[in-house]
Amino acid sequence: MRRWVIGGALLLGCGIGGANAACVDDATLAAYLKDFDSGTPTRAMGAGGSVEDARCIQDLLVGELTGELGPVIGYKAGLTSAAAQERFGVDEPVLGTLLEKMMLPSGATVPASFGARPLFEADLLLVVGDAGINEAKTPEEVLAHLSSVRPFIELPDLMLAEGEPLDGATITAMNVGARMGVVGDDIPVDDAMLDTLKTMTVTVTDADGTMLAEAKGESVLGNPLNSALWLMEKGLTFEPGQVISVGSIGPLLPPAKAKGTATVTYKGLPGDPAVTVHFE
Repeated sequence: MRRWVIGGALLLGCGIGGANAACVDDATLAAYLKDFDSGTPTRAMGAGGSVEDARCIQDLLVGELTGELGPVIGYKAGLTSAAAQERFGVDEPVLGTLLEKMMLPSGATVPASFGARPLFEADLLLVVGDAGINEAKTPEEVLAHLSSVRPFIELPDLMLAEGEPLDGATITAMNVGARMGVVGDDIPVDDAMLDTLKTMTVTVTDADGTMLAEAKGESVLGNPLNSALWLMEKGLTFEPGQVISVGSIGPLLPPAKAKGTATVTYKGLPGDPAVTVHFE
């Protein structure tokens, strides 16, 4: 059975895959896994629970998925824009985990119906250069410990059936909807990128070249580099080579809007790079 869904989480010691975890029972987790294997809208996990419970549920998801999807390669910050936080009723971002086989090359083709509630969004990956990033306290210090940034279209799935609660706890429990993403080429960093990442204009266009969305880099926590700082505040430690998904640079969009192809362009980064995904 092939899973298009990607998940993962921090390992917080709540146990993997069984009744030892108080945060979710085996039957609920099994039902969720069955539904996202088949791309079926499902019931929320973690509704009404704490952030700690939601992170525990993430642990169980990663325990079920890493065998097929490979090791953890990084982390993601979700709901990093004010608009997204307002939409989902939270006052700070949420975090998830990225797995190796989640990443697809730019130009990849995926099913338009790749999940229960499939979406796409402009994003960006920060590539960790060395472990010194874990001592960073400012965006400048984060930048000093990156090796590159990479264009990134994330392909998340909100998963939940109509009427199910979509809030910080349930979104965290489902690993912030992570399934897959399309990655562009490495762009080496330099000192000028501190301002460029804030002032760049990120556009999303469809197959006809029609603009679907446009946003500045500063829409992500004032500067995309702040996503790394927020994740570290939540206890993450990064390793060289890991990636950090900074979060939405603009709105979540349904694949149908792309008319078969979506392109995200980063105007202001060196060479105005772009990344593309095809839907079939």
